[in-house]
Amino acid sequence: MKASTLRHGLNLWPPFLFSGIHVAAIAPDYRQATVELRMRPWNRNYVGTHFGGSLFSMTDPFWMLLAMNALGREYIVWDRAGSIEFVKPGRGTVRADFSLDDEVLDELRKATANGDKYLHWFDTDVVDASGEVVAKIRKQLYVRRKRDKRSPDRTDDR
Repeated sequence: MKASTLRHGLNLWPPFLFSGIHVAAIAPDYRQATVELRMRPWNRNYVGTHFGGSLFSMTDPFWMLLAMNALGREYIVWDRAGSIEFVKPGRGTVRADFSLDDEVLDELRKATANGDKYLHWFDTDVVDASGEVVAKIRKQLYVRRKRDKRSPDRTDDR
């Protein structure tokens, strides 16, 4: 799927559309993405800041989507774990940038070359309009090279 098609689809996806999450960009090679969370009356909490769940949701699928598409169909990629650390109250439009570089892709390929699973942590900062960190997000991906269909089945050790 073209990155632009995925971006448009995500922007129309009800969980993003109705929560103020906007995918601003996905690079054609799936190496970079930018996501924004716009402050709306329906996505602010009692004290007038972004809900923590909205901050996490805006970052949730992107490491998996980027890695899955950059690595190609020979790999299985899943989200395995995630965490969020709230640094300061988020107000206004906040942004998260994702950048998947060649070194990380090479590390994923090398670690899974023999069919073993590999768990990799990615870190993302959610920043406000002035560039100050609002939240720190960690996502762990499970990556494994698909097995040859002719080889005996093994249980998935995810």
